[in-house]
Amino acid sequence: MSTSKIFDNTEIAFQLKSDSELERAYFLFKMISVQPLVRIGTAVTHFAIKANLPVEGLIRSTVFDHFCGGVNEHDCQEVIDRMYDKGVSCVLDYSVEGKEEEAQFDAVMDKTCELIEFAHNKDAMPIAVFKPTGLGRFHLYQKKGEGLDFTEAETEEWNRVVARYHKICKLGKERDVEILIDAEESWMQDAADDLLEDLMKTYNTKKPIVYNTLQLYRWDRLEYLKSLHKRAKNEGYKLGFKIVRGAYMEKERERAEEKGYDSPICESKAATDENFNESLTYILEHLDDISVFIGTHNEKSSYLAMDLMAQQGISINDNRVWFGQLYGMSDHISYNLAHLNYNVAKYVPFGPVKDVMPYLIRRAEENTSVAGQTNRELNLLKQERKRRKL
Repeated sequence: MSTSKIFDNTEIAFQLKSDSELERAYFLFKMISVQPLVRIGTAVTHFAIKANLPVEGLIRSTVFDHFCGGVNEHDCQEVIDRMYDKGVSCVLDYSVEGKEEEAQFDAVMDKTCELIEFAHNKDAMPIAVFKPTGLGRFHLYQKKGEGLDFTEAETEEWNRVVARYHKICKLGKERDVEILIDAEESWMQDAADDLLEDLMKTYNTKKPIVYNTLQLYRWDRLEYLKSLHKRAKNEGYKLGFKIVRGAYMEKERERAEEKGYDSPICESKAATDENFNESLTYILEHLDDISVFIGTHNEKSSYLAMDLMAQQGISINDNRVWFGQLYGMSDHISYNLAHLNYNVAKYVPFGPVKDVMPYLIRRAEENTSVAGQTNRELNLLKQERKRRKL
């Protein structure tokens, strides 16, 4: 493990934050560190938005501006340019969730295609992203994954979902923009995995364009990665994966208990960390076949990736290896890695304030539940405030 503590450099980490932005970040993470406050804040926000109370301005100037780039891609322009000036690329994430209608799925497809065109013309944006449930109903993925028969109408609906994926991935290949597809709950993921395997066969012939996501708090994912690697080698196509720890843990455990099946989640945080690091090691050992986007806010895993790259003789800026963090979080990892010329991209969520609220609420809840995450952010912000005063 690297001994040089590059992630302790707060001057580089917060170089883009003005004093007032630094204070706002400190205030926000202070609020998020108090669990009851997050619960109350969430309930009040839900109520205020449902009741059409004039809270958008307040949300926009606090939590929204900290965790989001803007209300549309053009609004994000300044954020994109400022980050890229410091060597950090941008993955614009249209974070509108929970839609269920065909017109809305088509709108997400069109928006994703717009973003690919936007990315194609902008060096700062090498990658595009979408969620499977942005293009089709959750229930449909679930039914498909469980092997249940579709009605005639559902078959037609599924064919439209598949066509949306193809339209996006074909454009990605034509424009040479990589496409990350997020992972969701395990009970809909099998259908998404099968579909993405087909898409990789079609579009990843010369290099990865289509990237699936492995949530490595699931104990079965390393085996899945190895078996898919074997199939891809046999059939002559490349793999692309974003690797993350995961985002639906409580929901997964509750459903497994309720339905009486074994939980797909690793038994402990330590087991998840081990699974993540083993998968990362496996990919970096097979980089000729598999490209990776390392989505982590974990310093140890980041140091491990740096060490493995050095051991394997992988160039720091090899396009097959990217590091990624969420906008508004873990700047100490993103900017310090970029400072050393590693490939780094921030996931920058955007969309109308009301529509992005479910995403923002999940961010706040995740921060309260991940041990040490919020405290680490607070300590770094404190350190930087102190450094600036001196």
